Amino acid sequence: MSLRARALLCGAVLIFTLVLPVLAQDPPNDNASIFPHSDTSRIYIAGQMNFIHQQHPSFPAKYTGENSLRPEREKATSRLMTLYTGLELGHSTELLVDIESAGGQGLSSALGLAGFTNLDVVRNPTLGSKPYLGRLMLHQTISLGEEVVPSERNFLSLATQRPERRLELRVGKMSIADFFDLNAVGTDSHLQFMNWTVDNNGAYDYAADTRGYTFAGVAEYHSRNWSTRFGEALMPKVANGIDLDWSLRRARAENIEVELRPSLVRDHGTTIRLLSYVNHANMGSYREAIDAFLAGRDPFPDIEAHRRQGRVKYGFGFNAEQEMVHGVRAFARAGWNEGHNESFAYTEVNGEVAFGGDVAGKTWHRANDKLGIALVRNSISGDHRRYLQLGGNGFLLGDGTLTYGREKIFEGYYTARIKRGVYVSLDLQHVSNPGYNRDRGPVIVPGIRLHLDL
Repeated sequence: MSLRARALLCGAVLIFTLVLPVLAQDPPNDNASIFPHSDTSRIYIAGQMNFIHQQHPSFPAKYTGENSLRPEREKATSRLMTLYTGLELGHSTELLVDIESAGGQGLSSALGLAGFTNLDVVRNPTLGSKPYLGRLMLHQTISLGEEVVPSERNFLSLATQRPERRLELRVGKMSIADFFDLNAVGTDSHLQFMNWTVDNNGAYDYAADTRGYTFAGVAEYHSRNWSTRFGEALMPKVANGIDLDWSLRRARAENIEVELRPSLVRDHGTTIRLLSYVNHANMGSYREAIDAFLAGRDPFPDIEAHRRQGRVKYGFGFNAEQEMVHGVRAFARAGWNEGHNESFAYTEVNGEVAFGGDVAGKTWHRANDKLGIALVRNSISGDHRRYLQLGGNGFLLGDGTLTYGREKIFEGYYTARIKRGVYVSLDLQHVSNPGYNRDRGPVIVPGIRLHLDL
């Protein structure tokens, strides 16, 4: 990390050190929202608001292309608001419906970085902030044993206790990332990290439209020491598109994950997740786009001109979390996907390694606060980098040319709980080789977040 980035991080920590003692007394250690919610009502209504403001100062860039992160000073604010509703149709059957509104924008319209700095940003600003249907799911739980375990009521499940051994079935509109590649330390962009490739495995090109949703069916088996889940989902018609292809014969995504909870460290939880996915879609070939350009058939490398229905992208992911001591947790992710066919749904990453951790604020008498840090290294395949080097554009990247280097990201945050359901976070990100380009950057992105649980 550069000296400037270290200075900014130290400054952020100093600000919180000075400000926290004068805040209201640390609220009780619970997950209470601003408004009370019943644990017994058949009807569930809740909500959240997430506001993120980010800036970056000017940074060195030898050139700038159509899809580059702009090198001049920028600032941007995003907002994400969700109304969660649910209805218990029976003892083990639920209908879950969420309405969402995503507004504002991201830095450089969310272009120029594989690990973009704000997960809340919708990458197509022309969609506007008009409310839309986020989730519409039927959720069925089938008990396979008599033992029950406590469960926190939330927007994905209304039960306050569930069978320890059970089968859960879901069908409808949902986010695949709500169920696959979860991590207790690095998944929640509302209270934890903000970067796309920290909160999710960048090499997991999970099926989704531009807003991050799809129609799918997901089946999960849970027992005491392990779980497994399988999902079949619709793919977008075009890369990063808003319209889904409703023909499973033409396009679809299969996802499977095994979750293990071994007792590796006494009295400290361990979770390991092994993921695999296969996407079938109307994808372009980097090699075909390169060959057509070099042969003079295309005026520039154009992945969209070389799409073919039925192409396959597959990949694998590893995800682990470990409680070190009380209040201190570590996590790690690694992912890979084949890099011959175009990145299609999530981001332009063919390989990722990430690790980090978080610390609860009990040590400094702020039990509901949290400090987290993470490091990420993203990479792309030889075909992918050659395509960008020759001037091709992906749906996120395209500097006009490329001097390749792995994209390296540091992120640190501090989240303070101010009162019931009100959280404020300071965040700092440092990106080396933005968009895999050693001729641009590094760039420093400080940010602030306000989150409300309603």
